[in-house]
Order: sequence, then C-alpha cells, then structure tokens
Amino acid sequence: MNVLYCGDQNMKDGLLISILSLLKEEPRVLKIFIVTAFIDAGDKKYYPLSNQDVGVLDTLVKQHNSDNQVLKIDITDMFAAQVPQNNLTTVFTPGCMLRLFADELPELPNKILYLDTDVICRKDFSLFYAQALKDTELVGVLDHYGKWFFHHSASKLDYINSGVMLLNLDMIRKTQLFVRCRQLCQSKKMFMPDQSAINKLATTKKIMPRRFNEQRRLHKNTVFQHFTTSFRIFPWIHTLTVKPWEVERVHKQLKLHEYDDILAQYSQLIGKM
Repeated sequence: MNVLYCGDQNMKDGLLISILSLLKEEPRVLKIFIVTAFIDAGDKKYYPLSNQDVGVLDTLVKQHNSDNQVLKIDITDMFAAQVPQNNLTTVFTPGCMLRLFADELPELPNKILYLDTDVICRKDFSLFYAQALKDTELVGVLDHYGKWFFHHSASKLDYINSGVMLLNLDMIRKTQLFVRCRQLCQSKKMFMPDQSAINKLATTKKIMPRRFNEQRRLHKNTVFQHFTTSFRIFPWIHTLTVKPWEVERVHKQLKLHEYDDILAQYSQLIGKM
C-alpha cells in the first residue's frame, strides 16, 4: 500500500504516531512517501524533515516487515519555482500545499493514499484503499463543518475534507487538477487554500462515509480518526483543537484512551528523532 505525507520538520510527532497506527492495523507492505521542503514565508521559515528522522522511521517500519519503506522527497526547488505567494501566511502552515505537487513527482505511484499527520488509523482500511479509481481524480469524506457552508452543488453536499484522500495521480495529471490548484493558490488568497482549491476545481471526486475520516468524535466503526478543530458549546461556545501528540490533553480534554498503546510507543521513540 502506498501512503503519502507532506510537511516540514514540525510534523515529526504526528508523522510518527500516524505511521505507528498504520503498522498496527496493516500487515501488508507499506511504501510511505514523505514530501517535504524548505519554505521561506517571510517572518517564518519552515525546514524539511531531516534525513535522520526519515532513517528512524524507515528502521521502524522495517522491523514490522523488511519490505516496508519510508522515502523522503525534498521539493524545495520545485516549490520555490511555484510559490503560492498569496497563501503563505494563512492560519494553516504552507506545508499543507506541498501535496499539490504530487503530480510532478515521478517517484510517486499512480494510486496513493494521502494522510494528514494528525490522522490515526484505527481499523483495517483496505476497503477504502482497494476501490477502483477509473475516471476518478480522488476519493474523500465530507468535511464535518465545511460541507454546510462551502458546497458547490445546489442539490447535494460535496465539500470534502482533504486530510484523507485516495489519489489517482494519472487522472489528476490528465485533468491538470493540481496544476490548476497551484495556480489558484498563487493568485488568490483563500481560507484553507489547498483544500479550497481542490474542492473548487475537482470534477470527478467520489465521496465515502464519514468512518473513513472521522473529524468529530470516535465511533465503533471509525477507520481513520482525524484530530481537527471542533466547536464545543459547554461551558461556553468555543473551539477546541487537540492533536494526538498532546497526550495529556488527549486524555483530559477529549477523554480518549483508545490509542494509549500507540501513544506509549510514540513517547518511547520520539526521543530518537
């Protein structure tokens, strides 16, 4: 199974947890690609994931299956040539937009599962991964909040969350979806720029049930749990953002102990990265 993560050096905590969860649930061979880059966003600079960290992850996955791999692809020069200038300083890190360069990378297989690094795999995801992608650019799940406000169809909800996507890169190259997304991110400032661009420009996306990207709270059939920002009404209306690597907050604020075995492994290994 081919899996794609994207980001900078700051993603290593989530990356380790997410990969540990894949190893727990998936016995088949995993080929994990990490797209990273140096990004100069003016007041902030983002550095690529180090070769040392990639080496630690590659050793880890090979302990489960010697055929597993973790491969780093540094696209610093490619990103610098097509800087999404109007969206470098949004509330979301510019590393999110690195996935929009996937069509330019010959190293990537045509079929690949993209995951945000705040996504934990909870159950076997072969049903999601194995589905046919003929004439489909990507497969995803509706965004929990955005589906009500940003849908493009008048007759149905169609705004997906881009944290879990099964990509058909061959089709994306034919339709030039990511080319057009990169151009839009260069020319127009947007909230959630890469996700907005994908939803605006994708023409052949397929929508799957929420259990494949659960963004609100854990259910018995949850396959991927995505630790996004949520709205809470008690004791007052507020937003709550808790990431998997914030272990104490996961326990105290989310009352969640589902992943304690994975988080214990993470606590033991993160010091090596």
